[in-house]
Amino acid sequence: MKPLAGRGIVITRPVAESAQLAELVRAAGGNPILFPGIAIVALDDPAPLLALINRLDRFDLAVFISPSAVDMAFDLIGPRRAWPPALPVAAVGAGSVRALRRHGITGVIAPVERFDSEALLELPPLQSVRGKNIVIFRGVGGRELLAETLTARGARTEYAECYRRVKPDLDPAVLYEAWARGELHAITATSSAALRNVAELVGPRGAAQFRATPCFVSHPRIGEAARSLGMSEVIVTGQGDQALVDGLIAWASGK
Repeated sequence: MKPLAGRGIVITRPVAESAQLAELVRAAGGNPILFPGIAIVALDDPAPLLALINRLDRFDLAVFISPSAVDMAFDLIGPRRAWPPALPVAAVGAGSVRALRRHGITGVIAPVERFDSEALLELPPLQSVRGKNIVIFRGVGGRELLAETLTARGARTEYAECYRRVKPDLDPAVLYEAWARGELHAITATSSAALRNVAELVGPRGAAQFRATPCFVSHPRIGEAARSLGMSEVIVTGQGDQALVDGLIAWASGK
């Protein structure tokens, strides 16, 4: 018997970023239920991003915030130009490193334990940045910590916003029905915004079940968001897909 056998696990990541976590849940015997709380969509006007791509050679470091930032950026970079061979690349998490590898970018500067902006900023290459030009590939909006800290350290930072996050138009019936059949046992969240969107999508009809479902999050900041939504059982795991699944397994083994 596999440790997550018979357990339905909701994955709230964008569809393009959910494959590995879903496979790990499946390998442990669980049933991944894909219900993305965020949809990744193209920019209305890509002209500013295209103009920035034309001058990539002027930067000293490029930072990618997420796998979606990687894929959406390279969808535009690939047909337009080669990546500058002398431009080093940094990434916040392991998923972004894997996405960069798919596009032929290796030797990426990235944290190996905690996967957040704070951990990236602790690495030596991001400590000595005075006078450097740094471009940050991300979605529209988001946390300002990375740019603010690098600017305080003397760097000149610029955003390359390459996608928008929107609340998806999803039918929550799949969750209502899974709850009613006793086939939904836990929710995973790697984004506070995604979790809030799921809460809005299930609405009053699913509010009680949503709040009573154990929620596994990858960062204390997301745990705070889950508690603010009234979720009664919030488990903060280590960061990364395997850590989320290890947390699920430990919880299931104790039931």
